[in-house]
Formats: sequence, structure tokens, C-alpha cells
Amino acid sequence: MLVGTEEAFRAVASRDARFDGWFVHAVRSTGIYCRPSCPARTPKRTNSEFFPTAAAAQAAGYRACRRCLPDAVPGSPEWNLRADLAGRAMRLISDGVVDRCGVRGLAAQLGYSERHLTRVLTAELGAGPLGLARAHRAHSARTLVETTAIPFSDVAFAAGFSSLRQFNDTMREVFGTTPTALRARAQRKDAVPSGAGTVQLRLPFRAPCDTAGVLRFLGQRALTGLEDAGPDHYTRALRLPHGTGVATLRPQDEHVACTLRLTDLRDLGSAVSRLRRLLDLDADPVAVRDVLGDDPALRATAERTPGVRLPGSVDGWEVLVRAVLGQQVSVASARRTTKRLVTALGEPLPHPHGTVTRLFPTPEVLAERALEVLPGPRRRAETVRDVATAVAGGRLALHPGRDEAELRRDLQEVRGIGPWTASYVAMRVLGSPDVLLIGDLALRRGAEALGLPDDPAALEEHARRWSPWRSYAGVLLWEAAAAAPPRLQRAS
Repeated sequence: MLVGTEEAFRAVASRDARFDGWFVHAVRSTGIYCRPSCPARTPKRTNSEFFPTAAAAQAAGYRACRRCLPDAVPGSPEWNLRADLAGRAMRLISDGVVDRCGVRGLAAQLGYSERHLTRVLTAELGAGPLGLARAHRAHSARTLVETTAIPFSDVAFAAGFSSLRQFNDTMREVFGTTPTALRARAQRKDAVPSGAGTVQLRLPFRAPCDTAGVLRFLGQRALTGLEDAGPDHYTRALRLPHGTGVATLRPQDEHVACTLRLTDLRDLGSAVSRLRRLLDLDADPVAVRDVLGDDPALRATAERTPGVRLPGSVDGWEVLVRAVLGQQVSVASARRTTKRLVTALGEPLPHPHGTVTRLFPTPEVLAERALEVLPGPRRRAETVRDVATAVAGGRLALHPGRDEAELRRDLQEVRGIGPWTASYVAMRVLGSPDVLLIGDLALRRGAEALGLPDDPAALEEHARRWSPWRSYAGVLLWEAAAAAPPRLQRAS
């Protein structure tokens, strides 16, 4: 937890919503843990205890507040900022890796022993990987209980519980009530009904949040068949661990409304985690603003774009292919090439929704057919084939738990992938907040438009003052470039 104990208590006393998700506040006299902004009466300082995660509070014997719902808040920005073992593990746990592969599988993906991983997470977060995964399952189960009408036995299975009894016991222990009572309470609040396999939910964020900017970025690159973008929505197909899905996102004043259509409800947690990363909903806009707004060259742009967010990813493999196809060409050109790839080789969705009918091609398919489908330079098609072969063969992993330096090294070992592509993939797949794409022509054009040096060395020197938020500064420079007279720019 990056917040000190005294600062945490002041946040609770002032009910400061900016700290929701950073930590949870537990009250010894009631046995309940809350979000910092909970409207309940502030307890005595001696009765307060603070934990970095809900799982740590649950492990200490506390149950969730039914008034403020402390699990229904944005995630901690710490997991975006930290690149250490705990931060990388949290990103994979939220994607459901422990439920699918166990602690052994999580440790293998991170490159550590189970014992060392458990020791680090317990010391850093107050709970081991099983406890953290249990808290994640409980949140997924509560979402299904409150937003769908499916039987509780199916909810238990979908959320990852081994039995209905384990599901009921965990819900009572974590939330202090039964699944039946949770559903009745949600119905009294006029919850939106969902059909079979369809979940309606809200994705919270820290205000301000420029979700419109992220959706504009995604919309400019949307591929027919895979995505559908409009002024007030973004819809796309998802390839998930247990099946497929289609997600529709609509920005609202205090949250992003999300409709998920899943072929397997066990994918709910993974889908939500990936969509939150796509929109960068866990970012800390105040910290970003304080650093970038301190530079006179960026101040006006930062004020025009409050809550700037970094476009993320729902599929690391897809981002890598799009980055390779976007090297040294315009956004429009890269979009045409990638659209051709999706049309020719994308797998049809089992349950299409409107114009969203296809999935992005798999590494196995592109390893075999990239050369025959991709137009343009043969070297570029060979690079796509080579990375597809590496991913399909398990030699190149593209999940958000990767170490950034190792991922960059692995990518640049592939012929045809240079520093720009490796940096771009690290920024979007890992959510790395401090990447400045110095080699990006559009970014340098934006720097020129704001009166900043467009010489790479001089710009890099000036950008030191933007650390650790240089990725967000790059988004502002892209915005400045978009407002400048059009020139050839590298697709991103």
C-alpha cells in the first residue's frame, strides 16, 4: 500500500473517494471492512485497521460492508505502476489464472517457485494467491447474483467455486448475508435484468476519466467484423479462456456501462479485468495531472483532456500483430491491412452480435497462412509469421504478468521487430505508464505543435520531467498531433 496509516485515516475521516481501491478500512468493533469513502460514522482511531487488499481483510476475519460495497470500486492504481512480482501477480490473478491453472500455473507464468510467490504476496498484500483468488471469485459471484437470474448452482460454477456449499459459505463469510438476500436487495434497487449468458454491469473509475478519448482512439482503428464503434459506444468480440464473448461499452458520468454476452459465464472475471485494462479504468488521474500539468508546455492540453487514460488491451497477441502491421505506415493503411487479415482468417463467432461477427485470427492460423493473405512487403508478412510461430509454440508469452524488460528483449529477438514496436506492445499490453515512443512520428509532430523539441534526443531529455507518466504524456501528444495539419504518421 502506497498510503501511510495516518494518511489513510485522514482519507477515511474525510470520506475521500479518491482513495477507494487504494486500500480498505476495517473496523475492529464491528468486524466490517469498507471503502475509504463509506458514509458510515468514522470510528475511533484505535478501532481502525487498514489493509492493502480486500483479501487481506477477509483473511483477518472481516466481512464486506453491505452499505458501501468495498469490492465494487476501481482497482488499485498500484498494480499499473508497479512492475515487481506482486504487481505482475495481481494482474494475472484478476484475469483468473489461479482458478484456471492453480498456484503452480501462476508461479510458472511469473517464473518463480510457488513458495517464493506465496511468501512475497503474503508479505506485500496480506494474503497469498489462494486468498486473493478467493476474493476475486467472491466479487464475480456477487456480480452474477445481483445482475442475472441464473440459478445459484450455475453462479457457483461460473465464479469458480468447487461446490454450491463452498459458494454459500464464502458469500456468507465475505458479505455477511446469503446469495438469496443479495439478489433480493439488488431487485429492490431495480437492477437491469439480464438474459441467459448476458450480464449488465457498471465499471467504476476514478473521476475525471476521459473514456471518450480512449474510445475515440479505438474507434479510429476499429476493424469491421471484429469491432463496432460509434460516438457513444464501442463493441468488440472477445476470445476468452473458456469461450468467446461480445462486450459493449457505453461511457456514463460516473461509470462505464458494460453489456457482456458470454458463451461461458466462467469468463466473467477475465472479461471484466481485460475491459478495465483496455480503458485504463484503475488509473490515478490526480497523480497524472499533478506531474504533467506542472509542465507549461503540456498544461493547457492536460486541462482540455482531464483524466487522460492510456489505451490498453484485451488480447496481447492482437496488439502485437497490429503494431507490426502499423510500422512505418499510416493508421488508415494499417487498418485496411489488418481488416483484410480478420476478414480472411478470423474465426466466425458462434453467436454474432450485429456487425460483430468474427474473432481475431489465432497465432496457429497466422503461422500457416500469413504469407498467403498479407499484402505489401514480404518482410512484414514474414515478421507476422515468425511472431505467430513463436507465440503458437509457447516461446513468446504476451500476458500482462510479463516483466517489461524481458518482454522487450523477447520481442526484439524476432527479425523485423524494433524498439518502437517493443515499446508500444509493452505500453498497451502491460499498461506500462512510463513509456515514451520517441520514434513515433505522430508523437513528435504533436510535440512540435505544442512548441516542444521534435528532435528525438532533445525531446527525450525534456520528457524526463514527465516520469513516471510519460505514456500518458504521449497520449496528450497524439491528441495534439490529431489537431495539427495531417501528415504521414505511424499507426499506433
